[in-house]
Amino acid sequence: MKATLALVLLGAIAAVPAAAAATAAASGGLNEVNYRILAAHNRARAEVGAPPLQWDPELAVAAASYGPALAGLGRLVHSPRQGRENQRENLWMGQKGRFGPEQMVAAWTNEKYQFAPGQFPYVSRTGNWKDVAHYTQMIWKTTTRVGCALYTQGGWDYLICRYSPPGNADGKAVP
Repeated sequence: MKATLALVLLGAIAAVPAAAAATAAASGGLNEVNYRILAAHNRARAEVGAPPLQWDPELAVAAASYGPALAGLGRLVHSPRQGRENQRENLWMGQKGRFGPEQMVAAWTNEKYQFAPGQFPYVSRTGNWKDVAHYTQMIWKTTTRVGCALYTQGGWDYLICRYSPPGNADGKAVP
């Protein structure tokens, strides 16, 4: 029953016009979808012994504020670091209504298969830190808060998550 309710809620969010969805995300509330996003993050953190993240409504508002710009670009481009100096950002984009929150976050957690513990940025089996940067931010031990927003426009869903204090700092051990 809960799984069905969650899918109905996610479908309802995807069906809401983009402006209304942004308003709901900006409220910062820990609704069912946000709870599932947070739980997916905390499962990944538990696997590496990192303390659980707390939901931060202010970070959720900041994430939601980037939704319209991201959708306007129509591709994944990080927001400028100026103005979000104390935040890091993970972005995801997928076909509208086709993915649940756990699947969206799994795009980042699946980077763990390329991850090699060490000092950032030397933490990827491929030699390219960008191949694991979403995952390393998720499991960064000194990051304590996350806030995310799901934004829908056109035929796309965008998941924007903001983290604080920021991770992925050069020379620091991961995880």
